[in-house]
Amino acid sequence: MEDVQNSPAKVAMPIDRVGVRDLTLPLVVRDRESGSQNTMAKVALSVDLPAHFKGTHMSRFVEALEDWSEELDYKSFYNLLSDILRRLEAKRAHAELSFPYCLQKTSPVSGRKGIMSYECTVEGEMIGENLEFTLGVKVPVMTVCPCSKAISDEGAHSQRAVVHIKTKSKGFVWIEDLVEIAEGAGSCEVFSLLKREDEKYVTEKSFANPTFVEDVVRNAAMGLEKHPKILWYKVDVESFESIHNHCAFASIAKSE
Repeated sequence: MEDVQNSPAKVAMPIDRVGVRDLTLPLVVRDRESGSQNTMAKVALSVDLPAHFKGTHMSRFVEALEDWSEELDYKSFYNLLSDILRRLEAKRAHAELSFPYCLQKTSPVSGRKGIMSYECTVEGEMIGENLEFTLGVKVPVMTVCPCSKAISDEGAHSQRAVVHIKTKSKGFVWIEDLVEIAEGAGSCEVFSLLKREDEKYVTEKSFANPTFVEDVVRNAAMGLEKHPKILWYKVDVESFESIHNHCAFASIAKSE
């Protein structure tokens, strides 16, 4: 049968990335507490395309996933992208997996347990045999405005913020490490289950530790700087302001 994809393109222009996205597959992720946990990932796969090819072979991305182990680690990611490079005859391959990662958290006073879900991403780009691997997580925190507290006779405005961390590392880094760094950066961490005594604790702790969005991003960056395995990071913090009709944000990226 005719291979239309390999025929000449009418517009001879190279494409940076072409591929498939919104594939769903089971995933096994390493868990610091229990060893591993099962989740579901949304997957995007792509390659570069030279100017002289009309198109890529989309079915080969799905074939590569069928041969891939469900376990997420550096080796399996390396094998997946190597296979894609071979199947698609490409020079550069890229994969992104996004998935929920669940941790059981204990309320600070009552000791009640509840499940917190964190949105995680793993990205890999391979050129030749070189794989660049990035781990990311989004973590909600609570913030209390220092300015509002300072100028008010009673109370201060508080809100939820999201700390988005991306990292490159030398060796394995636990998702839990990144969650803990992010949760320690705000006025107080967020819990899924709080009884009245827990609400009292969280309220008092957050008001005793007011933070601007600038404080949160700096605190998170400092925590990442101290991690012995992290080589590069980017931190984005977005605060969903409770008394303003806008969001506040701050970002710090370490130079590569």
